[in-house]
Amino acid sequence: MYPKKSLGQNFLTAESVVDLIIDAGDVISDDTVLEIGPGKGMLTKKLLRIAEKVVAVEKDDDLFELLKESFKKEIKMNKLDLIHGDILEFDASRFEVLDYKLIANIPYNITGQIIRQFLSSSFQPKQMVLMVQKEVAERIVAKNQKESVLSLSVKAYGEPVYIKTVKAGSFFPVPSVDSAVLSVQNISKNFFAEFNEEKFFDILHAGFKSKRKKLSSNLSTLVNKEKIKSVFEKLEIDDNTRAEDVPMGMWKKIVAGI
Repeated sequence: MYPKKSLGQNFLTAESVVDLIIDAGDVISDDTVLEIGPGKGMLTKKLLRIAEKVVAVEKDDDLFELLKESFKKEIKMNKLDLIHGDILEFDASRFEVLDYKLIANIPYNITGQIIRQFLSSSFQPKQMVLMVQKEVAERIVAKNQKESVLSLSVKAYGEPVYIKTVKAGSFFPVPSVDSAVLSVQNISKNFFAEFNEEKFFDILHAGFKSKRKKLSSNLSTLVNKEKIKSVFEKLEIDDNTRAEDVPMGMWKKIVAGI
């Protein structure tokens, strides 16, 4: 069965990488694991050996039928809940447990959507381990890079950890870029204890509205200039500072002050 480009399919072929993903997720016998786009079931098979239950969501019609046949024993035992559908329409409240882990080799064309959907959900996973493009993983952990809306968004909910680079040859078909295993740990909404979650993202997006402009100028589209000046002076933020140069701890103080 040939991968479909329209669905962003690149099947993982390296057993060692599957083991790496499972190790990064610290999967144990009483875990419930959500897997996105199981493909031919390479990761699914190993997850089923360890976890108490796996919930796998597959959009592709042909792959769904293949998985249904390959894992009919596990489905009958209620160890695998195989769902035919779009992960972007998945309702995490359907889980029977209060916590679950999201572990998957996700379609790269919807990486940002998946991350936002599950981190902002009222039913957050307790940990996420995702195969993403190397550049995206580096951007999220801000490895040798400046901050971005994506990196700060992830850090608001948890602790992103760059696990390991995965070479393009570990997939079929071989993608044009390398990938990386990314883990987001200690997921919660504790960051928003002092202010509204929606307020934080409104201010964050305003701050990054124009990369060429100063943070104070960008924020002035949302907040009174005098208020911004007062907050910046109190926090000792240089007026020429740009959004990408502000670390997460300072963003928290800015939002709390505004």
